[in-house]
Amino acid sequence: MSIDSCSELPDLDSCRNEKAALILKFVAMASILLAGIIGVAIPLIGKKRKFLRTDTNLFFAAKAFAAGVILATGFVHMLPDATSALTHTCLPKNPWSKFPFSGFIAMMAALGTLLADFLSTQYYERKHEKQIQAVRVESVDMAAEAGIVPVAGKEDHHGKVFGEEDGSGIHIVGMHAHVAQHRHSHASGQEGCEGQASNFSDVESHSHMQSHSHGFDNDDDDNGIRHVVVSQVLELGIISHSIIIGLSLGVSQSPCTIRPLLGALSFHQFFEGFALGGCISQAKFGSLHSIVMACFFAITAPVGVGIGTGISKFYNPNSPRALVIEGILDSISAGILIYMALVDLIAADFLSKRMRCNGRLQVVSYIALFLGAGLMASLAAWA
Repeated sequence: MSIDSCSELPDLDSCRNEKAALILKFVAMASILLAGIIGVAIPLIGKKRKFLRTDTNLFFAAKAFAAGVILATGFVHMLPDATSALTHTCLPKNPWSKFPFSGFIAMMAALGTLLADFLSTQYYERKHEKQIQAVRVESVDMAAEAGIVPVAGKEDHHGKVFGEEDGSGIHIVGMHAHVAQHRHSHASGQEGCEGQASNFSDVESHSHMQSHSHGFDNDDDDNGIRHVVVSQVLELGIISHSIIIGLSLGVSQSPCTIRPLLGALSFHQFFEGFALGGCISQAKFGSLHSIVMACFFAITAPVGVGIGTGISKFYNPNSPRALVIEGILDSISAGILIYMALVDLIAADFLSKRMRCNGRLQVVSYIALFLGAGLMASLAAWA
């Protein structure tokens, strides 16, 4: 392609209509914003509704569907778009056509997300351990002030030291602070499933203690830390590509291009919001923190559309600089989304004990996963 043809603006065809395109862009901003708000709000509001809670099988299956949507977005939408941009005829063949830059950048983005995931988890684990130590010291001091002194070597007929309960949880009598050192040996296979079922009654019989929130159970702590990290890294990946796809829609002056994008992006934004809202809910952030994260997600794509609309008069998507920037950002987004979908959403849920122990949930979740991925992939035929 000649330099002249590369410098020409796109959409110079029979479908180009700036006035109609502008109206559709405003409709798209409203539709995408509404879809994002509804999607991210359902899991957050559902914490107070029994059938929408994050610990139900319905939510588990819906999250699997959303994970399929995110995975298809990375593989079928973002990565091919990145390849198309970085191998465009307006770019010099050397080096852009000599090396698969889109795949390489996506791979490095996935590995970078892994590193960020690891470092964030380490940070929150160290922070949580310091909090545990501080509470332990405070509990010991309060026990000393109350005159509660553990009797060395004194054991009951079950062989437990004074003050120790089943599961090695040390409770200081008369205090709301609990210093627990629970060590659960999770059995594998059918025995583990049977053990899990038998433990439900024990958990329910101690429901009155939940208001005091132990906070030091190893499994709960690990899961809580993972949910915090996953929600933040997932939001970063979703926001980065939401801005990109918003810009792509905003700079277009063709109603024929915008109409299919409007429906595809609304669908995609709803289920990405649902997955993100579920992770935020499971992370148990405070109300303000949750609202800020939800609002930040919901407005990014509409803001991208608005920015694209503002620069559409002088922006040329076919310019070499625009193609390189678009291709690199699409590749990075694809890598982040693929990693998050496979590792932190699909693997974390589908390899969990809950999935192994529930055959019906396995069938429904796999159907939902493939259905979500298939539907989102099929939208590539139109958008």
